Amino acid sequence: MQKDNIKVMIVGTGNVGASIGYCIVSSKTSVNELVLVDINEEDAEGEAMDLRDTLAVSPTYINIHSGSYEKDAADSDVIIITAGIPQAKGGETRMQLLQKNAGIIKSIVDPIMQAGFNGIFIVVSNPMDVMTYLVWKYSGLPSEQVIGSGTVLDSARLRYTISEKLNVSPKSVHAYQVGEHGDSEFTLWSTADLGGMPLNRMFTPEEQNKISEDTKNKAYEIINRKGATYYGIGACVTDILNNIIFDERRVMPVSTYDAFTDSFFGWPTVIGRDGVLNRLEVKTTEEEGIKLQQSINAIKAAIEEATV
Repeated sequence: MQKDNIKVMIVGTGNVGASIGYCIVSSKTSVNELVLVDINEEDAEGEAMDLRDTLAVSPTYINIHSGSYEKDAADSDVIIITAGIPQAKGGETRMQLLQKNAGIIKSIVDPIMQAGFNGIFIVVSNPMDVMTYLVWKYSGLPSEQVIGSGTVLDSARLRYTISEKLNVSPKSVHAYQVGEHGDSEFTLWSTADLGGMPLNRMFTPEEQNKISEDTKNKAYEIINRKGATYYGIGACVTDILNNIIFDERRVMPVSTYDAFTDSFFGWPTVIGRDGVLNRLEVKTTEEEGIKLQQSINAIKAAIEEATV
């Protein structure tokens, strides 16, 4: 993707897709065209109309409209997939969404590729790591061009929680949740720091465990209270998008392909205009290595279930 006119498509105009669209138009961006696609065409057009109402006061003018795979996929630079059945109240896990959403993903990717798309996918649909793997398989694109939202949101939650306890800005907290975007994710405490000060020396093991568990369960807490989460992921996906289109080459814990395990999971990765540039080889402790393998095992079991 080496051009000035950037076209982005959002597939799925529910709460998450609409929130991503709103975050894009509310930020200073080089996106010139934003296309909304949904199985409910009226909803997609309604969201496009609502977003266009911001253009008189938004930082950047963007051509916003509803569209279709046939007309708009071929020249899109980035396609963000949010479509799928959302996580329900009552403790439904992301993995329980697997069978419901695997078929939906194929029905999306096939016509996109038939239209001639050769850009970058950002996958948000849950269970996200599995869906990202399926998008890669169905699309036939190089793995560098398929990126999941990973544990970027989880890491943002982690940084905020730590910042509140230390009374500092979350932007000064450098810490990652990694692995599955779900129940087996965990914190890389061994690499976490505040201005070079190791965070695992600032919290007891019990406090570290409490912070990690609270971070992992934050989505369930929000869903139980308001029914869904979408503002946080909207901001995080827009940050991933801007990292790509501005070629910032920042490190983010996005879900990317690991050839050794044949799976996608959240891990510190350098991304830019060409997608995945470098998946970092971060040294972990023995305990973290065990947790990572457990997380990978959970993802691979779900992938096998989805590809039977």
